[in-house]
Amino acid sequence: MASKSLIEWTDATWNPIRRKVNGKFAGHFCVKVSEGCTNCYAERMQPRFGHPIRYAAQEQKNVDIYLDEKELLAPLRWKKPRMIFVGSMTDIFGDWVSDEWLDKLYAVMALCPQHTFQVLTKRSERMREYTKQLNDCWYDNEDDFHDRFNRGMLWNEVSINALDDMAWPLPNVWHGVSVEDQPTADLRIPDLLGTPSTIRFISAEPLLAGVDLNNISVPDAKGQYQLDALEYIDPEIAKGEGWNPNRIDWVIAGGESGPKARPSHPDWFRAFRDQCAAANVPFFFKQWGEWVTYIDRDVDDPDWQQNYTESKTFRHLNLAGGCGFHGERVHHMQRIGKKAAGNLLDGVKHEALPEVSDV
Repeated sequence: MASKSLIEWTDATWNPIRRKVNGKFAGHFCVKVSEGCTNCYAERMQPRFGHPIRYAAQEQKNVDIYLDEKELLAPLRWKKPRMIFVGSMTDIFGDWVSDEWLDKLYAVMALCPQHTFQVLTKRSERMREYTKQLNDCWYDNEDDFHDRFNRGMLWNEVSINALDDMAWPLPNVWHGVSVEDQPTADLRIPDLLGTPSTIRFISAEPLLAGVDLNNISVPDAKGQYQLDALEYIDPEIAKGEGWNPNRIDWVIAGGESGPKARPSHPDWFRAFRDQCAAANVPFFFKQWGEWVTYIDRDVDDPDWQQNYTESKTFRHLNLAGGCGFHGERVHHMQRIGKKAAGNLLDGVKHEALPEVSDV
């Protein structure tokens, strides 16, 4: 576990799912699943462990993945409360992580009520299925639930009593999905809303296109219907109408950083800010990334096309995500680096966190 994290919305990271070479720790592994993974920071970090490897499906047969038992138990030794990002270097719901390993991760989280664990995935379907299995165990057969959590672990009497007294869903575990555009939002957010959780959140970083959280397309028997993922619906009403009573409780958004970073349109972030404000949902603008607006064609310079060309430092970006001269709300973006770009959106910091009840 990292004692401190540079990720602005958490305090520490926890990565017990690891890769070894010749019996020794050699980094981590994951498989890219969508455009948001293209410039994966975790993959870029692997050379520092001495055995770099691509985060690619064809590499999976060549890697030796293991659960590091010492790292697994690390949160138990941390007494001071903190936010902990679970699996910052991989996706814990990847198929290289067994249900038995997940049971152990969730057992440790249950035994650390002083911490808040932030579980983030792009594999939303497995997260929903796994947590619903635990949910069914909890309500149908509590002994089976405890058996799953005790499987393979050396609990002492205090630990067993702690599991006996626990609540479900675990009040200190937040579940989230990564989205980068409308198709990934439509795919992953319905699974998130079906995941038993105290807090549900999305991380839209890198944001590569606009996302309307008020209109998530959900398939059904008639084709599809539109879901407002930020709207709270009374559970009794939802039950009667067949709707999902859950909603997104927190939205994180940010641009891409790193050597091959792609720019994000300012209006994409403004849309999140405004949607969240209207729904009273906390919004956290993490960063612009490498790029910021140099010229807003519609506001500053009607003749910009004659004066500016694309290069490694300058790029045109329209509201639809295209990089040509044409389209709505074309901005001329300049690459100035993550630190210089900062995280002010229209001159304001947005770093809100969910409020969690003590009850």
